[in-house]
Amino acid sequence: MTTIERAPIVSQTATRAERYAFGKSLRTKVPHTSHGEWAPASDRPDPITLLEKQNRTRLPELVPIRMGRMSLSPFAFLRGAAVVMASDLATTPVSGITVQLCGDAHVSNFGGFATPERDLVFDVNDFDETLPGPWEWDVKRLAASLAVAGRERGFTAKQRAAIVATTGEAYRTGMAALAAQKNLDVWYQRADVDHLLADLKAAKKAPEFYD
Repeated sequence: MTTIERAPIVSQTATRAERYAFGKSLRTKVPHTSHGEWAPASDRPDPITLLEKQNRTRLPELVPIRMGRMSLSPFAFLRGAAVVMASDLATTPVSGITVQLCGDAHVSNFGGFATPERDLVFDVNDFDETLPGPWEWDVKRLAASLAVAGRERGFTAKQRAAIVATTGEAYRTGMAALAAQKNLDVWYQRADVDHLLADLKAAKKAPEFYD
C-alpha cells in the first residue's frame, strides 16, 4: 500500500499571505511539470484483478451488468474503473495537501440538481467513492475523463488538448477566487444553472476549440 506524505499543517492563525507562501513553497518539491508525466510501473497491478477484487463487495447478480456496460467503450471503462485510476495515481507526485475527494470526479459525475429552495445548481452529483486524499487526484481524473470522452466523440487531438488545458486553468482561477473569500462565503458558493446558461449564451466560441 502506498503511503501519501502529507504537507505540514498551516497554523490556523496564519495570514492569507503566509498561506500563499506556504503553497508556493510546496512547488519546490512537486513542480508543475512533474504532473505532466506518467508511465506504468513495472509492478503495476493488473486492472482486471483490481476490478475483480472490488467486485467481491458488490451484489453478485449486478456485477455482470456492470462489467458489460464497462466493456462498451474506453470512456465507459474509465467511468467504472475509479479503483484502477486511484491505483495508478497512488504512485504519482503530490503536494501533500489532503482534502475530502469526490473520489470519482469524471465528467459524467457532474450535473444539475435541485437545492432545498428548488433552485437548479450545477456541481458534483456522485459521492459513493468519496475519501480523504491528495487534491491532485480529482483534478487529474476529471482531466483524463475529458480527454477520453473527447476522443470518443471524435474531437481532434488539438481540441482535446485545449479542453483539458482550459479545465486546468478554470480550476486554478476558481481556487484562487475562493482563496480570497471568507469561509462563510465559500460555504454558500454555488453555480446556478440559470446563470451558467446565460454566461454560455453570452460567451463567444473559442475558435481554437473548433479548428
